[in-house]
Amino acid sequence: MSTYPNPNTQAIFYQQYEAVRRDEVVGVLLALFLGVFGAHQFYLRRTGLGILYIVLTVTLVGAAFTGIASFIECFFMPGRVREYNATQAAAIAASLGIPVPMMGYPGYAAAPMPPPWPAGPPMPAGGPAVAPPAMAPPPGATIACPRCQYANVVGARFCAGCGGTL
Repeated sequence: MSTYPNPNTQAIFYQQYEAVRRDEVVGVLLALFLGVFGAHQFYLRRTGLGILYIVLTVTLVGAAFTGIASFIECFFMPGRVREYNATQAAAIAASLGIPVPMMGYPGYAAAPMPPPWPAGPPMPAGGPAVAPPAMAPPPGATIACPRCQYANVVGARFCAGCGGTL
């Protein structure tokens, strides 16, 4: 990695996001036509459920169950794909240290980011709109991820190392 700061982190975000995003129509079609085998679960990287679908397909009762379940899941796939895409966007944005940009399609709203430190007492009218200096974190402060021990910037919601919630 270069030692120079990258001025265009949003371009990097969109490039990485396009590489990992999933399409809603593809998810619905996989659930409808190959759902018995769990293809829609593998599409959303739910490998455990995909393997369970394959194992259940071997039995006659399991095949009927997976067929019915995958037909019902066709109606829920658009929401699940949007949730998957939002999670991927948040993880990529956290790894780049930027807020999640608006994606440009209706229905998507970035999760509100909490302040990186607790809010202080209310400021008097006309006073500065910043937290008191005693409440602000020191420059370069980091917190460790409980899963992978990766050092993350204070205020990050997702780990830049493993993508888990902080």
